[in-house]
Amino acid sequence: MIERLHVQGVRHHSPACARLVAERIEELRPAAVLIEGPADFNDRLDELALEHELPVAIYSYASTDSSVRRSWTPMCDYSPEWTALTEGRRIGAQVRFIDLPAWHDAFDGIENRYSDAERRYTEATDRLCAAFNADNQDALWDHLVENADSDRLAERLDRYFDLVRGEADANGADTAREAHMAQWIRAALAEHEGPVLVVCGGFHAPALRRLAAEGDAAAPEVPRPPEGTEVGGFLVPYSFKRLDSFAGYQSGMPSPEYYQRLWEDGPAAAAGALMERITTRLRGKGLHVSTSDLIGARSLTDGLARLRGHRVPGRTDLLDGLASALISDDLEAPLPWTRRGTLTAGTHPVVVEMTAALTGERVGRLHPDTPAPPLVADAQAEMERLGLDKDGTLRLDLARPADLERSRVLHSLRLLSIPGVRRDDGPSAGADVTAEEHWTLRPNDDRLPALIEAGALGATLGDAAQTVLEHRLDRDGALEALAAILFDAALCGRAHLTDRLGAAVEAAVADSSDLAAVGQALAVALALWRHDHLFGTAGSDLYGSVVTACCDRILWLAEGLHAPPGPAEPGRLHALVALRDAVRHAPGLAPSSGTVTAAADRIAVDPQAPPDLRGAALGLAWA
Repeated sequence: MIERLHVQGVRHHSPACARLVAERIEELRPAAVLIEGPADFNDRLDELALEHELPVAIYSYASTDSSVRRSWTPMCDYSPEWTALTEGRRIGAQVRFIDLPAWHDAFDGIENRYSDAERRYTEATDRLCAAFNADNQDALWDHLVENADSDRLAERLDRYFDLVRGEADANGADTAREAHMAQWIRAALAEHEGPVLVVCGGFHAPALRRLAAEGDAAAPEVPRPPEGTEVGGFLVPYSFKRLDSFAGYQSGMPSPEYYQRLWEDGPAAAAGALMERITTRLRGKGLHVSTSDLIGARSLTDGLARLRGHRVPGRTDLLDGLASALISDDLEAPLPWTRRGTLTAGTHPVVVEMTAALTGERVGRLHPDTPAPPLVADAQAEMERLGLDKDGTLRLDLARPADLERSRVLHSLRLLSIPGVRRDDGPSAGADVTAEEHWTLRPNDDRLPALIEAGALGATLGDAAQTVLEHRLDRDGALEALAAILFDAALCGRAHLTDRLGAAVEAAVADSSDLAAVGQALAVALALWRHDHLFGTAGSDLYGSVVTACCDRILWLAEGLHAPPGPAEPGRLHALVALRDAVRHAPGLAPSSGTVTAAADRIAVDPQAPPDLRGAALGLAWA
């Protein structure tokens, strides 16, 4: 049975691996194609069969009362996993994802499923880089795979991945994932009589071949999420910018536009087209590129390719040739394609534009029938209803109900970090009497993905914004941020929330030992409770409860504060001013004037209290 198993290890987002997968499917005509991907998405594979424009990603989330964990499984035209999906479906094979769901502990801290284990087998690749005189593993991969002859590529990949896996230690997450994938493989071999092809990251391939021969062949069960955890997933548009390793994607092939051209047109055409693209971009940015510069760059590129044993110029040949011809200044930072990681400060402007040109601007598009979370429809409907679906600048008068409603929607979008929505001016604190806001709305290709990804937070804009506020409290609980959270709740129209936010705020106040921070929170909450008719917060139970909690905490902290003489600290003085204002303007919420006066008298004569606090307490008693 095991002889019918074919495990093809790949590097994610590799055109050469994608071609090899297509060739193997055509050659083997497998009964089943098993792919490293989230097994809990198998019931929705038809969504991936819709006519999308790639890149797209499976966005997965796990939401609890206190946090949301997110993960992406990105695919582009030249991803081997995408080729396995489409070609497997074309020949009528059973196509399945076989990896653990993204919410599983095996993916804790991993935002991109295809973040290869490459960072853990650097010792082996470093030796290979030295042997082949390659700057890094990306250049090494291009030399051994993308720019090399395709003959016997499968054997070459097996040797490569056997080497790097043999010198790297698998961790517990790898073990759990590989055990689950192996269960799918054994079940498929038992279910089907024909060949079974597995397409997975090369790091896992040696282990899966071994594990597939051991154990039972029972159908695997997709794990269930922990109690109290809501899980889900949707397809989202992705972009080359997010895919590019220069932008920080752990498993990204750098320069996705280059590899797209390599996939579509082959290496010779890709190098020529991208030299023209880089030149056009540099000139468009006002950077001088002469005809003689281009002649020199082409000559250097061709020479480097021959020197490095490449049939035609590859990516690093092209970049090194252009950099040598176009840059005469001393470089403050290494060329980014000579290492792994994002662009650093001080990168030469020509280099910045070169890498941007090879990144590309491609953004995916989902088919209109693709399911989306309810938040997307709610946000789009609200923006259309309120006239916020147009681009440009916007002036809002918060005294007008219609503009106040627009402001609340825009602030909810701001809290959700939806691109293309920017507040330029407006009220900055609860006591601010400014009734005017200025916004700028701009088109942004990342707006739809951001809305889909925010769908885990709530079905409506208001609910999602409220979840953000609650998570901010649960995440840090710092009183320094409390005033901003309170004010954001007012801006979003969530002053009359359920008790969730109010209880969290009161708990944060009760835990704080920072007199100045509690005083600032009191000042903002009191102003919102008293004056802020603009935001509908006047008389709010939420802000009233915060006022009471802050007053009690200030009295307790102030009476217990002992410190040697030193410079006055304005924060704690302002806290007593806020307490005075609460006694004056919210007598039903603050301690009685007699209680406050008695406490102030005690602080004023306490020899262990700092002098500035004693003086402020004396003033509070007189007030």
